[in-house]
Amino acid sequence: MPVVPSGPSLARHTVLVVEDDPSIRTLLTSALHAAGYAVATADSGRSAMFEAGRCQPDLILLDVGLPDTDGFAVTRHLRAEGVYTPVLFLTARTDIEDRIIGLSSGGDDYVTKPFHVQEVLLRIRAILRRSSAPPLAGARRGPLRYADLTLDEESHEVHRAGHPVRLSPTEFRLLVCLLSQPERVLDKREILNQVWHYDFAGDARIVDTYVRNLRRKIDCVPPTLIHTVRGVGYCLRTLHEGPGAAAL
Repeated sequence: MPVVPSGPSLARHTVLVVEDDPSIRTLLTSALHAAGYAVATADSGRSAMFEAGRCQPDLILLDVGLPDTDGFAVTRHLRAEGVYTPVLFLTARTDIEDRIIGLSSGGDDYVTKPFHVQEVLLRIRAILRRSSAPPLAGARRGPLRYADLTLDEESHEVHRAGHPVRLSPTEFRLLVCLLSQPERVLDKREILNQVWHYDFAGDARIVDTYVRNLRRKIDCVPPTLIHTVRGVGYCLRTLHEGPGAAAL
């Protein structure tokens, strides 16, 4: 199977592979090395958290079924510790509910076993491009502002009512998407295209999950800014939603 090259812009990125199956771990390590990445490995949740602190990877490829815990718990722990390294889950679980739980815990994408190595490499490359992408619209611009919400793309800082808000890379890009087009209703497919650059196997519920996560962090003080327009999508605005609109 052909290996997708990393390209100059992704050279020397470090990927932490967390997988307790030695054969899968070796396969992924070899493929990542061939694609130009530096690789660190771990075989348990405990060793994953140690390695994440030691090597500070650019991405964590994380098996959900680990011998001492699960990948969702590892991700929640990392996020609670202020570690927002992108996480790509690798798992045999195929239910959409498991996928939503995983992404709600702070993950960025989800690949199911059995997998094609090329797909894993493509997903890794897409995540790294999203997380390291420069501000939108080419020319440098000042912070994005709406009501008492401020987002600075260069410093990667968000403030609501003067207080800092800590977001994961995907949550940050979702907020950029909404703040770049305030008071405009964006449908889920449009958000998928702008934030993820591809759809999650045709299931747009990932948008609902991330909007719910973002709303908990942004709308913890009044007024509510992130609104749901039922049957359409989402909108950043301060006005009352009106007929046919409601919170998620």
